[in-house]
This record gives sequence, C-alpha cells and structure tokens, in this order.
Amino acid sequence: MDDFIWRAVLVGLAVVLMSGLLGVFLLWRRMAYFGDTLSHSALLGVALGLMTGTNLNVWIMLVCGVVALLMLYLQHNPALGSDALLGIIGHSALALGTVALTFLPGVRVDLMAYLFGDILAVSRTDIALTWGLAVFVMAVMAWIWRPLLSLSVHAELAQVEGVNVWRVSAVYMLLIALMVSVAMKVVGVLLLTALLIIPAAAARRFAKTPEQMAVLAVMVGMLALLAGVGISLQLDTPTGPSVVVAASALFVLAQLMPRSA
Repeated sequence: MDDFIWRAVLVGLAVVLMSGLLGVFLLWRRMAYFGDTLSHSALLGVALGLMTGTNLNVWIMLVCGVVALLMLYLQHNPALGSDALLGIIGHSALALGTVALTFLPGVRVDLMAYLFGDILAVSRTDIALTWGLAVFVMAVMAWIWRPLLSLSVHAELAQVEGVNVWRVSAVYMLLIALMVSVAMKVVGVLLLTALLIIPAAAARRFAKTPEQMAVLAVMVGMLALLAGVGISLQLDTPTGPSVVVAASALFVLAQLMPRSA
C-alpha cells in the first residue's frame, strides 16, 4: 500500500477519535450548530495566516478559539436566538475568509482542499500534530467527563452541585476549536460537523451508557474513515466527502437494525 494512504489513515484515525469523544456531547446538548460555526470560522484563520505569512495552524486555532469563547458568551447573554447568532457568526466568518483569500493574488490557494478536505496530502508532521492533539483531547476529556456530563443532563442542577459551568463549557468548546484546526485537512470546513455528529447519532441507538456511546461513535467513525478512503481509491472520488458518505450510510444502516435489548 502506498505511503500516502497510510498517512491518510493514521491522521484520519486521530481525527475520528477526537470527533467521537467530542461529538457525543454536541449531540446531547443539541449544539450541532456550534460545531458548524467553528468549522466555518476556520477558513478565516486560513486567510489571516496567508495574509500575514505566518503559520496557518496557529491562526486557525486562534480564530476558532476566539469564536468558541464568543459563542459561549452569547449563549449565556442572548440578545437574539442562539440559532440565529450562530448562523450569523458562522456564515459571516466563512464569507469573510473566502473574500479575504481573493485579495491574495500572489498566493496560490486551493480553496476546494480547505472546503472539502485533502486527507491524501497530509504529511508526517500533520500526523504527529494530530495524534499529539488527540492524546491531549483524551486527557482533558477524561478530566472534565463527569462535570460535562452533569452539565449536559441538567445545567442548573450541575451548578448547584458545584460544577463551574462557565469553565467546563469553555474548556469543551476550546477542545472543539483545537480539533477543527487540524481536522479540516481531513474533510474540510463544510463537512467537518458531519464527522462530529453522524457517528455519534449512529452510536446513540445502541449505547446504554455515555461511555458506550463515545466508544461506539469512535468505532463508527473509524469504519467510515476506512470505507471512505477505500471508496475514494476505487472510484476516484474526493476522499473527505467519501468519508462522510460512508458515515451517512452507516447511520442509515444503524436505523434499520433492531435496537439491542
């Protein structure tokens, strides 16, 4: 098997590991639009990195982090409906990033790679960065798992029990921002939310505990990754969208299977 395929699989496994752990809470807390907004804002980070001639990953992490904290603030201080605010922020950041890229005539930008991913072009450095972040995400999630679970079940009760709602929420949102900053190479900014939501949605049908749901979501994501890469190689289709198509097929299959007793 070619080396670039192994690199794609390795970096993809790290991404689906993170998306499985983080995606279950997006589903429980009905926060799918939060992931969508963060992924859209990543393109603005790309534009700022290219405009300043500095590291793209740093700018993507910075922009996603700022947007995550802004969304958390607006969630606790709503002026409009949260769905409206998220739509405004996400699409404004995506549009602003796209427009900013047009002002870089001397820089060649593969916009489709950022929008839909280019997992087959990842380097060994990308693998090291992604797996390092995956280990960090796992460690932090193990630390905040119980308070985040309490917060997801009943925020007011969790606060009464001593959970620092703002801190736990901020840490969780920043983890998603970090994941988005590296995962956009796999499926791109337009499809990233699907990788966060679809495996978790497929796993929810069979899971009896939150821990089971997280493990099953990771397993579904891994199957979707392997199937998507295989489909892409066999049919010469875009790899990122192929992974999402495979995840969608697994979700449909899960709905057709009998629920375990």
